Amino acid sequence: MLPLTHNRRRFGFTLVELLVVIAIIGVLVGLLLPAVQAAREAARRMQCSNNLKQMGLAIHNHESTFKYMPAWGKDIAAADYPSPPNPLGQNAAHGPLLHLLPYLEQKSLYDLYDPKRSYLDPINMPAPWGTLDPGAFTPVTAYLCPSTPGDPPGDYGTYFESIGLPGGSFNAPRTDYSPIRGLHRTLAVCAGMPDVSTNNGMLGSTDLERKWSIKMSEVTDGLSNTILFGEQAGRQKLYFRNKSTPGSTLLDGGLTLNSYYGDQNIARQLRGYSGASIADPEQPGCSAINVYNLNGLYAFHPGGVQVVLGDGSVRFVSETTSATVFGSLVTRDGGEVVSLD
Repeated sequence: MLPLTHNRRRFGFTLVELLVVIAIIGVLVGLLLPAVQAAREAARRMQCSNNLKQMGLAIHNHESTFKYMPAWGKDIAAADYPSPPNPLGQNAAHGPLLHLLPYLEQKSLYDLYDPKRSYLDPINMPAPWGTLDPGAFTPVTAYLCPSTPGDPPGDYGTYFESIGLPGGSFNAPRTDYSPIRGLHRTLAVCAGMPDVSTNNGMLGSTDLERKWSIKMSEVTDGLSNTILFGEQAGRQKLYFRNKSTPGSTLLDGGLTLNSYYGDQNIARQLRGYSGASIADPEQPGCSAINVYNLNGLYAFHPGGVQVVLGDGSVRFVSETTSATVFGSLVTRDGGEVVSLD
């Protein structure tokens, strides 16, 4: 008889085979991850674009209702300030983004404020600084770009403490978008304009007590050629070329003050930066986009920022756009013939 034999079959991977499979999976992940990240950013950018579109429509609805657009700021005349007077002595009214709330399906939020008073009036501030309903400080999604990383603070507490108010955190709802006030002289020079800062952005004004409304007829360069709102993302944190600046407070330069959407000072005279070094981020130059979010348009989208023009259309402005073209798009009455096309 032939001896019995056992045909032993092996199951599973050898170590070499397992390593090969792991390597293949690693390559596939490496190939797919950028595509997934790009798809996510495309979705975030689309949402950001929709926010700006809604803001553009809101300003048109405001203009249709009141026959004017709110200027970047308003100072309430002493004779017009309601009783009781502001114990803090402030007369700066809310900025334009607060006045757009009723046209962004946020009228119930708007009604919690008293727009006839300063945003630095205790009646418009929550406890312990004032008597405002804390629900008024609910963040407004339409004012936040989902591409902004992390959860930037919006704390005004340090500033309020410096003017004699109680200390502690004052977390005001922030925004990633800025009304355009005009050009700072650093960028005006780069655009071939006089060496002076201007207030002739679409919502610009030099007399906030008497000139706090802008008519669309004043945009003589054309609504489709003038920037209305632009991205200035990441504030209260300061960013320089996609890196957060050193420091973590207002006192050490890691944060900037103006990030609350109701604050009129979120409007900026846009500056030109050299972009040479994070050690000196404010060094002047002729770069205007995605350099420094203190006084420049800034976004976390690769290659540029999104803006909404006066006609309500949303456009992407490349980082490589020349200062001449960009400066012309900022001013409402410069007489330049230019468009993003």
